Amino acid sequence: MDRAKTKNGILSAEARTDLALEAGERLQNDNAVPEGLRVEKLQCGDGTAEITRVHVESKEAARRMKKPIGTYITIEAPTLAGGDEGYHGKISSLLSRQIRELLPEGEQRELLVVGLGNRAVTADALGPKTIDHLAVNRHILPFYREETRRETFTVLSAIEPGVMAKTGIETAQVVQSIARSLKPDAVLVLDSLAARSVHRLYTTIQISNTGIAPGSGVGNHRNAIDRETLGVPVIAVGIPVVVDAATIVRDALGDSRRQSGERTKRDADVYLEELQNMYVTTKEIDEMTERLSFTLSEAVNALTRRE
Repeated sequence: MDRAKTKNGILSAEARTDLALEAGERLQNDNAVPEGLRVEKLQCGDGTAEITRVHVESKEAARRMKKPIGTYITIEAPTLAGGDEGYHGKISSLLSRQIRELLPEGEQRELLVVGLGNRAVTADALGPKTIDHLAVNRHILPFYREETRRETFTVLSAIEPGVMAKTGIETAQVVQSIARSLKPDAVLVLDSLAARSVHRLYTTIQISNTGIAPGSGVGNHRNAIDRETLGVPVIAVGIPVVVDAATIVRDALGDSRRQSGERTKRDADVYLEELQNMYVTTKEIDEMTERLSFTLSEAVNALTRRE
């Protein structure tokens, strides 16, 4: 974690986040919004969710945001963490429409779906678990009747590349090799994300056309999976399931100091130093990961059908 300036007597280590929305909010709070950064907010007609589009359009905006140039779409669904199947169905439909907007144009497209993560670690298992529920059709579509093939909008294939600690191979290399062989029109990458705010855990979905660098949200940068490395458009979809522990403690210490004045800068520095490589989630992570994997998979499965 990068060390930063002291603010209000408390060490301010810049919080790690995968969400462009949060990175943009940080710049807005600091009154430091650069040229080439546009933010659009849209409210769904039925109030199901709020959509924010963050457009990073210049090198300076990309540098300040610490995000590649591109479009980042955020769906904020306040009750997504709940068990209302009808609500999850609405969010799946909304997510599917947002992904369609980023897909290449054409009568039919072949999409390779990549479930990033380690299924042995619950907080990193969202990608692999979503792959389990996909209705892949690449292997059986040739045997369908002609009219069925014509009604298929997206040909789906999927892989779970694992993590380098298990395979000894960079994830990007695995995906690159398969993409070179299958020659899909686009690659859809699914992953668990890190957020700045605990309130965005399980309730926020980010879609981008910039690809992804596995592990970047928790400071474990791997080779990027993007258009430059694969040669085709790469759409990344993720849901935040962890928060930087130091961020939570820093916020709590800041509130405590403002209220009582008893915390010193030295106390805060010691706590933050110890928590720099710790990430936290909620006790419901197993249930949430399983539930959200169905929400994501239904959105992807809907891509196979024409609207």
